[in-house]
Amino acid sequence: MKRIFIAIFALALTTMTAVSCSNDNETTTVEVDSALPVGTFTVTKSGTLTAQNGTPTAGKIEIGVDSENTTFVHLGSDFTTELGTGTATVYLSTTSTYTASPGTGNPDLKLIGIVTENGEIYYKVNGTIAANLNYLIIWCGSANIPFGNGLLQ
Repeated sequence: MKRIFIAIFALALTTMTAVSCSNDNETTTVEVDSALPVGTFTVTKSGTLTAQNGTPTAGKIEIGVDSENTTFVHLGSDFTTELGTGTATVYLSTTSTYTASPGTGNPDLKLIGIVTENGEIYYKVNGTIAANLNYLIIWCGSANIPFGNGLLQ
């Protein structure tokens, strides 16, 4: 009985200590597919992140497809950002400025995933990416600031 109580307590504690970097007015569930590209990864757009608001954000950014024509957003092995506030969120955008439209959705923003560590990351994208989404933004809603952005060409 004591072991069951400890297990339930540990599970509850783990659930309560989860940290996210999101706007308190919005709830967004993001399922990150950690699958890696199959075969050759062909880059269709690339760029470099520029830091904002005193963060150490930097690194290579890419959009491309693998041998099975699956689309991925790729943060290079040199990718780094500030993770002290929780997790940073990756968006594609039509501009370098994050502009949210709570409740209505913003066709100029596409949520890609959550960053939980620095270094190389692949985000599998369902479907294709609109051609006008030429910027990648690293955003933290809890701090309400961009950590960095980069133009994809």
